[in-house]
Amino acid sequence: MTRILTVTLNPTLDVSTHTTEIVAGMKLRCAPPRLDPGGGGINVSRAIRKLGGDSTALVALGGATGRRLAELLEQDGVALATFSAPGESRENLAVTEETTGRQFRFVLPGQDWDARTTARALELIRHHAPHDGQVVISGSLPPGVAPDFLRQAVAEVAPIAAVLIDTSGAPLADLAGAPVPGLTTLRMDSDEAEDLAGGPLPERSHTADFAAGLVARGVAESVIVARGADGSVLATRHGRWHSAPPRVAVVSPVGAGDSFVAAHVLAIERGKAPQVALAFGTAAAAAAVMTDATELCRREDAERLVASCVTTAI
Repeated sequence: MTRILTVTLNPTLDVSTHTTEIVAGMKLRCAPPRLDPGGGGINVSRAIRKLGGDSTALVALGGATGRRLAELLEQDGVALATFSAPGESRENLAVTEETTGRQFRFVLPGQDWDARTTARALELIRHHAPHDGQVVISGSLPPGVAPDFLRQAVAEVAPIAAVLIDTSGAPLADLAGAPVPGLTTLRMDSDEAEDLAGGPLPERSHTADFAAGLVARGVAESVIVARGADGSVLATRHGRWHSAPPRVAVVSPVGAGDSFVAAHVLAIERGKAPQVALAFGTAAAAAAVMTDATELCRREDAERLVASCVTTAI
């Protein structure tokens, strides 16, 4: 059994293609599509695999699309634990406009879950959580799942394993609103942090103050805020750090956050200090934006770039 479990409740079949120009009302002739398994936890497991690590991906799958997702994950060498979700697993579409390089991303909702499926998910997360390992719950929740589901999941898993959550919207607001006993790490991007803070966080020190405030209130033992091209900020009870990414050519931003989480979790599992894991995550995120479509990071790029990720105390 691997020591890292990723959880994806609302996976997607990512379809990416490109066309010369995007114009409303016209038939747009596109290149042959690329298909990738997607969803936060799935991408984290795929990136862990690319970085030379191992994990188990717990994934809710439905219908023919779900079966196609399972096939793609098996081709990627990702160990799977699956359970049935209602209806068909969803699909997302990313189209790049060749004339401008702009990427248009169309994100579809998943099927509604009932109380029985939700209870089954909690049961399976607890069952598959690796003792003294790490559980990563990443991505959106399916329609019908209450925002406090993640709080329930932490209560189930925290006695067994460390828990990292990377989510957004109402589930993130629920977690940030009150202490979450047992939550090891909470990650979000700068837009989400500013929404929770109720205003802009223009400087790294502002982001660090916000993240440290969540730690002080008992929301999580550590909080990571991604600042886009400015890198990421980490706050714990023991300090606050910023890791700056190197300059790289940006091909596609898709998967940068998931690559960060994969590298960070893998470094922690290998016994690295939090600030070292922060730098490796930053390097993997930079490596991910260098790749096309939803390819995620490459190990050789992440390992080469980490030396250029300057990490400083704030």
